[in-house]
Amino acid sequence: MNDRLLSIYHSLPPWLRSWAASLRGLQLRYWRYGADAERLVAEALERESWSAEKWGKWREERLAFILHRAATMVPFYREEWARRRRRGDQASWEYQENWGLLEKESVRRNPHAFLAEDCDRRRMIHDRTSGTTGKPLDLWLSRETARAWYALFEARGRRWRGVSRFEPWAILGGQAVVPARANRPPFWVWNAPMKQLYLSANHISGRNVASYVEAMERSGVTHLVTYSSSAALLAREIAKQGLQVKGMRAVITNAEPLLQSQREEMRRGFDCEARETYGLCEIAAAASECDEGGLHLWPEAGWIETINDDDDFPAPPGAAGRLVCTGLINADMPLIRYITGDRLRPADRDASCRCGRSLPLIAGIEGRANDMLIARDGRRIYWLDPVFYGLPLSEAQIVQKSLDLIHVRYLPAAGFDQTTAKTIADRLRARMGDVEVKMEPSREIPRNPNGKFQAVVCEIR
Repeated sequence: MNDRLLSIYHSLPPWLRSWAASLRGLQLRYWRYGADAERLVAEALERESWSAEKWGKWREERLAFILHRAATMVPFYREEWARRRRRGDQASWEYQENWGLLEKESVRRNPHAFLAEDCDRRRMIHDRTSGTTGKPLDLWLSRETARAWYALFEARGRRWRGVSRFEPWAILGGQAVVPARANRPPFWVWNAPMKQLYLSANHISGRNVASYVEAMERSGVTHLVTYSSSAALLAREIAKQGLQVKGMRAVITNAEPLLQSQREEMRRGFDCEARETYGLCEIAAAASECDEGGLHLWPEAGWIETINDDDDFPAPPGAAGRLVCTGLINADMPLIRYITGDRLRPADRDASCRCGRSLPLIAGIEGRANDMLIARDGRRIYWLDPVFYGLPLSEAQIVQKSLDLIHVRYLPAAGFDQTTAKTIADRLRARMGDVEVKMEPSREIPRNPNGKFQAVVCEIR
């Protein structure tokens, strides 16, 4: 949603905001779920008992199809292989190990070059994400791809928890569903077609928590899909005030690692277990946690590699390394040996899970934790990616120095001017309230030891 539409949306009365959310929900339901949705879920659950040999055969056949389609139908890869041939390189593109590593910047610079030539963007879903880099990434997927992806989440995100999309559920996210200036309920919208109560993650405070509990109980939600840090904060306030959300059966976390302390807070606040999921908007890797505590990869999502931090060679067996994926679902915008920016900690080679599923185990994913901002009235502000959407920036980082002062470090791109700077400041104030925003042009954003930087840094302790 662009800034003008968002401003109009925020000016609507609460019931009209829910009406607008329901219109959007109709569109999302159409794209994500068709008449074959339950069949796709059942097939995903059935595959969890496949043998290693059956998985290997399925994945190798799918990988061969993806590599062939990418090399022959996708402009970026076809041109890359043509250049290699001109240099005398006769390596076969039929073998994944012969492909070079793909940087995010290559996709960001020219996303259209990664679309297969037989695709029509106008008939596809356009998604935009910046993950933990602070730089937007444009992605496209077909209706078939979206339905396959959401069937996997329904099976391994919800059904493993004993809940489903047919039940009322809540999401605690960073979408600006209510204005930042709102100081009384509702701090949510109701998306009727998807039975979804969208709660603002940016308005959680001791003063507001009772209204969140009341909204969840009135809507009859059975599960919550959420950022780990948002849910932990809400659960902490619920427990502190001696409240309880009746009827909750599961908390499903995403986008951030789930810490043990957060699990305990959610258990106290929601009276149910929290389980972790991992996924990429690029639809190239995913994992979910079973009731036995095992974090299982989804083999259909992508082919996983771990490579060293200091070079492009495979990490030693059992060692953590940079996560590289070849997507197996989205054949229309295939990403081959894509460097995700995350790090993977593998499980022991002979590890198995007491849940009995044949899905491979991992020890965990590193690199997804960003700080949050703290508003003057105590609200925590999450998901600040949209602050930079559509603006001429190469890279950006938000640093909160105090409750009243935010610095924005940025690498300007062509077209950056004072209007751009004002837009960034206005978007931050729309989320934070009346704060001072200092823009700091930079030649380089500081990196963490693993080569990444945090898109959001809060220096308030």
